[in-house]
Amino acid sequence: MHRTAPYPVNKRRYRYRRQAASILSLAALPSVLLFSCLFLSACEQPDKEFNYSIFTFGTLVDITLIDTDKKKADAAFELLQKDFDDYHQHWSPWTDGDLSKINEQLAKGNTDIPLPEHLVPIIKTSISLSEQSGNYFNPAIGKLINLWQFHRHQESTIRPPDEKRIQNIVRKKPLMSDLSIDENNHLISTNSAVALNFGAFAKGYAITLEIEQLKTLGIHNAVINAGGDLSVIGQHGDRPWNIGIRHPRNSTILASVEVQGDESVFTSGDYERSYHFQGQRYHHILDPETGYPTKDVQSVTIIHSDAGLADAAATAILVAGSKRWRQTAKNMGVRYIMLIDAKGDIHITEAMKNRLKFLDKSPTLHIIVKEEL
Repeated sequence: MHRTAPYPVNKRRYRYRRQAASILSLAALPSVLLFSCLFLSACEQPDKEFNYSIFTFGTLVDITLIDTDKKKADAAFELLQKDFDDYHQHWSPWTDGDLSKINEQLAKGNTDIPLPEHLVPIIKTSISLSEQSGNYFNPAIGKLINLWQFHRHQESTIRPPDEKRIQNIVRKKPLMSDLSIDENNHLISTNSAVALNFGAFAKGYAITLEIEQLKTLGIHNAVINAGGDLSVIGQHGDRPWNIGIRHPRNSTILASVEVQGDESVFTSGDYERSYHFQGQRYHHILDPETGYPTKDVQSVTIIHSDAGLADAAATAILVAGSKRWRQTAKNMGVRYIMLIDAKGDIHITEAMKNRLKFLDKSPTLHIIVKEEL
């Protein structure tokens, strides 16, 4: 159920513009974002716009600030750079940071592990969200994610792992409910098969924290766009932020949605990292129940005020599948949902229907509107 690329070393870019021509156009994006789920557009640009980019969590994070001054923008970018560097180092299972050290302790069978303070909220929240999702969101399957090695998806030698190794992990059923945190902030584990990987949550959770940082600095109009998953505050000039949602089977824009205030738009899709082996396609979102990539959903898009919840819910609903997604959405408290199933049929909630504008007018477009959850 996890998005699995390792987190490369940060690269940074800073831009300041007056009378900017555009904030992010599809053609101007670097290649890592050309195939993202979302893009931003607006017909009119505000007088002042500040942009900064960070490479972290395996993707490019673009930060756009509107209607502020250069002093505040510089302070914000410096703070966010430091924070994202810390998140990258200590929340990734592939660095030598704090999460990796916790996983080493779990692998040794240790059942009482002191936690750094910064990991307590992300683990507690993940335990809660996993329970709400019926374990379709399951950051405890780090060993299964490591086994599949989807960060090597572009290499010609990659192939699915051995069936016995997959089933050896699946039989042990690593779950977030195997973990608890005591009053001394010690992590208690009852299952040595648990290894933590927050790839389906860390990006959204980090964006939530950084949106709050911007507000603290007195910045009221901004977007943080992490490889197409994003959160906004305020507006883009005198207009809402206009978000395009990518079609999961080509590079066209399927629909657009306007967001403003405090909202996040997150998409989980089976197209970001995949490969073919012996005529079969394998993608990076794993079903914890089978140990294999999910089969009957192409993508899920969520709109919610909480970026971390939107991130986790998008993955959980995709893993739940076309027959179980509505109950999972209800349990997780999300209303604005678009799910595209394996046949290409588009399932949307009534609430989402009232917000989406479909750009593809093809007669083959099959949209199914579901009653309220």
